[in-house]
Amino acid sequence: MRLLVTGTNGQVARALADRAGQFPEITVVAVGRPQLDLENAATIFPALAEARPDLIVNAAAYTAVDKAETEPQRAFAMNRDGAAAVAAAAQTLGVPLIHLSTDYVFSGSKATAYVESDDTGPLGVYGKSKLEGEVAVRSANADAMIFRTSWVYSPFGGNFVKTMLRLAVERPVLRVVDDQVGTPTCALDLAEAILRIAAHAGEGAGTTFHVAGSGSVSWCGFAKHVFETSRLAGGPTVEVVPISTSEYPTPARRPANSRLDTSAFSASFGHSLPDWRAGVEATVRRIIAGAN
Repeated sequence: MRLLVTGTNGQVARALADRAGQFPEITVVAVGRPQLDLENAATIFPALAEARPDLIVNAAAYTAVDKAETEPQRAFAMNRDGAAAVAAAAQTLGVPLIHLSTDYVFSGSKATAYVESDDTGPLGVYGKSKLEGEVAVRSANADAMIFRTSWVYSPFGGNFVKTMLRLAVERPVLRVVDDQVGTPTCALDLAEAILRIAAHAGEGAGTTFHVAGSGSVSWCGFAKHVFETSRLAGGPTVEVVPISTSEYPTPARRPANSRLDTSAFSASFGHSLPDWRAGVEATVRRIIAGAN
């Protein structure tokens, strides 16, 4: 099987390449700019057709949540229009598609974890662009699977875990928001889940699934576990002080609760992602060891 993932530098694309060795029957091919550019629709079909994939994972996206507030055109161009072009190309090629979306399509007003059928209500441009992307993908390709994931981190690229470890070297104290709760997801665990179900992707045709780590935590609790793990591994650590969202204003509003219920995915494919703590521990140790 040839699995094509859009983007070459993103966390999920790099995680798929990293985990592919555990699945010798699958060849992972990453295609990104300039050959495939979500902001240039004319590049998309030729790049996908040339790669001759058996499965496409659309992991490329505009993910700068705060910057999206001042660059809405780029966010929608990639997350809606580019995603729709990938979906249409997959439909034309007759290839199953997994499109990655986000917990930020929800408003955060629900008290419990979100299920796939819950009402959406994104608070910022990024979430709106990803939600419109879901609609556009569905319109272009009714058989596409949509995977909503959340709070993605890994040893690769830029993410919360790497930012915390960097700031621990620069500052004596870190103030981290404690009233936003979500589901941290290790990109390596997400990649493994995708690879495990790749041969059965057709069984989920036309369905939206929540695919995220097990358990939930606030950003502050997330940071504290990063530093406890780092301390035990001989890495940097720092005091973490909990603060409220109002004490840390950002250009984009975040949902107070973006926990994802992943039971539908588990029931359909017999696989659940590990507890978020395990992924953090493996990721932090790998970063400290420099094994990126």
